[in-house]
Amino acid sequence: MLDAFHSLSEFSRTHCIAICAFLVPANLLATMLTLGLTALRRPTVQIQRAVGLASCFALVMVLHVLTWLAVGIVMPPTFILFWLASTCLLINIWAIAYPASLNRILDVLLAWFKRRQPELHQPE
Repeated sequence: MLDAFHSLSEFSRTHCIAICAFLVPANLLATMLTLGLTALRRPTVQIQRAVGLASCFALVMVLHVLTWLAVGIVMPPTFILFWLASTCLLINIWAIAYPASLNRILDVLLAWFKRRQPELHQPE
């Protein structure tokens, strides 16, 4: 069992750039999908599927970062990636646990962006 864990950890550290190049956009896109489905008030089943996918990406990123922390690599990228994965995971948990409060915040943000839209597109 420990041999398999060691092999996975070595694989994770050896292919770090490729893993992060996939996981960072995957985390962001999957979490944005969850936010979009929640904002559109789609059925709970659709939101749960998006949360499941996004949570898998976030958990894999957390495990990837933990392999670096286990060998003593403490650098800004490890903390930034850990923060990103944790934030995505918390947003996805929020979408399942409290969709009504998340919808209210998304509605406020959407109204704010709509009010600012004319300011952003004024000709000079």
